[in-house]
Amino acid sequence: MKSTLIRQDSDRLAEVVVRGMQEKKAADIVVLDLKDLKNAVADYFVICSASSDTQLDAIARSVEEEVEKLTGQSPWQTEGRMQREWVLLDYVDVVVHIFLRDRRQFYALEELWGDADIKYIEEAASAV
Repeated sequence: MKSTLIRQDSDRLAEVVVRGMQEKKAADIVVLDLKDLKNAVADYFVICSASSDTQLDAIARSVEEEVEKLTGQSPWQTEGRMQREWVLLDYVDVVVHIFLRDRRQFYALEELWGDADIKYIEEAASAV
């Protein structure tokens, strides 16, 4: 019973992270479901791209604010804010990766976790 509740919590947290990314128009959002992989470090990796270091920072702040508002959680650990190329927000069961486009291509996390179930999030159509 407890493991089911934990998975539901990580499912919800991943959805909230995506919403925070979408608020700041993050590109190429993908959710890697790692729950069924042996030796996975988290239930989910949520990955997106930013077009500038300013947008990268805005996306990270938006994710943190959305998660705090809707779940009361803060990241257990954060990395990369000073370098402004790849920000990692570690919520233990959900790890958030926000990349500048060229850094994302270089690290290719989706390829490293190729056995994961990958969900591609459609970009919202812009209002006319």
